[in-house]
Amino acid sequence: MSFPLLTATAALPALGAIATAAVPAARRTAAKWLALLVSVGTLALSAIQLVRFEPGGARYQLTESHAWIKDFGVRYELGVDGIGVALIGLTALLIPFIIAAGWHDADPLETNSSRWRPTQGFFALILAVEAMVVLSFEATDVFLFYILFEAMLIPMYFLIGGFGDRAHAQGDEAAATQRSYAAVKFLLYNLVGGLIMLAAVIGLYVVAGSFSLNEIAAARADGSLHMATNTERLLFLGFFFAFAVKAPLWPLHTWLPNAMGEATAPVAVLITAVVDKVGTFAMLRFCLQLFPEASKWATPVIVVLAVISIIYGALLAVGQRDIKRLVAYASISHFGFIIMGIFAMTSQGQSGATLYMINHGISTAALMLVAGFLISRRGSRLISDYGGVQKVAPVLAGTFLIGGLATLSLPGLAPFVSEFLVLVGTFSRYPVAGVVATLGIVLAALYVLVLYQRTMTGPVKAEVQGMPDLKVRELLVVAPLIALLIFLGVYPKPLTDIVNPAVRQTMSDVQKKDPNPVVEAAK
Repeated sequence: MSFPLLTATAALPALGAIATAAVPAARRTAAKWLALLVSVGTLALSAIQLVRFEPGGARYQLTESHAWIKDFGVRYELGVDGIGVALIGLTALLIPFIIAAGWHDADPLETNSSRWRPTQGFFALILAVEAMVVLSFEATDVFLFYILFEAMLIPMYFLIGGFGDRAHAQGDEAAATQRSYAAVKFLLYNLVGGLIMLAAVIGLYVVAGSFSLNEIAAARADGSLHMATNTERLLFLGFFFAFAVKAPLWPLHTWLPNAMGEATAPVAVLITAVVDKVGTFAMLRFCLQLFPEASKWATPVIVVLAVISIIYGALLAVGQRDIKRLVAYASISHFGFIIMGIFAMTSQGQSGATLYMINHGISTAALMLVAGFLISRRGSRLISDYGGVQKVAPVLAGTFLIGGLATLSLPGLAPFVSEFLVLVGTFSRYPVAGVVATLGIVLAALYVLVLYQRTMTGPVKAEVQGMPDLKVRELLVVAPLIALLIFLGVYPKPLTDIVNPAVRQTMSDVQKKDPNPVVEAAK
């Protein structure tokens, strides 16, 4: 029996979470190092997945399949395609940086607090989220995926509600109320989406007689499974609604600014750069593969909603006074690009959307983590409380600028490639949507450059006069992310080679071909 690599990649952080939580209360530093070592080990296993994955091979590779709940046909069934293995790599890459960036975020503020273990709980919850996200990218059994899709809400709820932004002093009841509100809103929105998805999962089993993605796809291919049009559309809507909440797509997005604003910066990165990618990934893996006709039927409406997300998120980002909420609204705009690329039903659009998931994760991590370092120094999230930071902390300002330029998709940085592909792929099939979506690029330049101008340039405010520059630990967090943004912006081929075969499979599922370019005859 071959080594169960996919199970091991998810099991290591799960076991690491248990071990970290069990570290004695007085050994907080040991808990941190244990969590970091476990996350690095998970990154090594994900790297082995990438090495063993063959882009031109079978659709799902490194597969595992075991009986789980026999009476209901539920199996523990895993497999990765190019999109899944790339997103597992992104998740495993970001978690060590999230842990290192949040090194002191859960330290108790009281001097005599050896009997409490908030630090151990904080890092254990992060590892638990990593385990569930990795396994959700690997699951090819619909019921198994649903369990993971819902279970990851529990540790995220405690990370948002229990470990707030240190910009608020301990004992601030208003801040605690805001954290609680953000956590409950996050949980309720996603639970409602999950319950609707559960009804669709049960309906799928009634129609198909199986939860296995491979078996359902094979039955559809050989004609033994046929869904009535209305049935397929209802099931599609049940799945899509849950994924649109997670993504988040307008108008189901309102939980995200609250959650990111009240969470610590590393947890905010965990939300938007890792957890939310499960929603867009599931659109590709489940919506398009299980319900191809319904996906094509819903495409015009979804493209319109995606364009609204792009413009709406960017407009609200322009008007933000809170740094973290600005990044949250920018992420809503970026998720609009991802969803638009997925449902443009072109190879360029879907390749761009997949690359966007990865590049957005890296760029948002770089910008938000530097913003977190900035906020921890000043103790405020308000843009108006800063000014002239580049004169007292030039390295911090420089890394903040690069993260911002990546967010606005500057050519030469990784997000530009993905955004360009999404727009090209959309324009070739939906030219009006492609043209309107380009306004999001203009607005992105506006909110990023205005943010930089107001915080980093101009006269040095008295409150930031003695602000220290980035420390060694903080540089070790930010520098690799910036290096990746530059490398993938100049040379994205390693990623495109992995994801493009999976995109071709998805295009085959929905029986779509790229539209032929229109060439006007010479007069």
